[in-house]
Amino acid sequence: MAPSSSLVSKLKVQLKLAISRLRMVQQKDTAIAKQQRRQMAHLLELGKEESARIRVENIIRSDISTELLEILELYCELLLARIGLLEPKECDPGLEEPIKSIIHAAPRTDVKELQQARQLLVEKYGKDFALEAVENTDGKVAERVLKKLKVEPPEPELVTLYLKEIARTYGVEWPKIQRKPAHDSDEDNDESGGKQATKTLEEPLTTEELHKATPPRDLGPKSPVSIAPPSPSTDNLSPKLKLPGPPDLKPSAKMSGLKKQTPATQAQSEAKRDEDDGQNKTKNVVGGKIPDADELARRFAALKR
Repeated sequence: MAPSSSLVSKLKVQLKLAISRLRMVQQKDTAIAKQQRRQMAHLLELGKEESARIRVENIIRSDISTELLEILELYCELLLARIGLLEPKECDPGLEEPIKSIIHAAPRTDVKELQQARQLLVEKYGKDFALEAVENTDGKVAERVLKKLKVEPPEPELVTLYLKEIARTYGVEWPKIQRKPAHDSDEDNDESGGKQATKTLEEPLTTEELHKATPPRDLGPKSPVSIAPPSPSTDNLSPKLKLPGPPDLKPSAKMSGLKKQTPATQAQSEAKRDEDDGQNKTKNVVGGKIPDADELARRFAALKR
């Protein structure tokens, strides 16, 4: 039997190789499952539901095995992180579940690196320990590992859920909605047409009623200028649109002086205005006074000469 230190060092290297290999296998299985899902979507699109239900079981089984590899990868990482606890001859109680789970499940996988790590663990803890792990007499193997290792057909509900998810992912209408036959729709159209024919036509409006009617507001050409309301912001959550109004005209000094006049001053200004108008009228008359008839006769005689 090899010394304990050399077994632990070999186990450390083998656990690292097993982790790397488990990740590669998971990626490969995921890529294959993606192609299979695309094929299932094509079958559903063609209406081959029975064939899709049978083939989708392979996808379910592949997903379960991928989940098992993921659990075993986590156990290998746990042993690698606690490699110092593997030095003693007796198994540490905190590592008993991951070690026995690896010993129990490794032969059911195709990862050679994990199987070699299993052989090192069996050599480390003995055949009796390995027999307990294989038969699970003490119940130390993880329950989720045992559940993933069961070989049984999936439940119909699980199959239906898988098909629905595949159809939703690839945009396939499944289950297809059953449409009514064409003759039923024709009968419905005939019935609806008969009902419309029985309706009485409304009388047209008279000329007086048309004159009284109010024309719609949107009648006529619309303005080419349109103003978009401002959008709300953090500073102003409810902005309002302000249109420019007429300019504010300030009164001049003369206008303001007229407003301030009292009734007495207003009467004086009117009297002065009438006096000025009278003087202007007298200036327009020739000689400053109105001529009489004799004066006018003399003027006409002088003009004839």
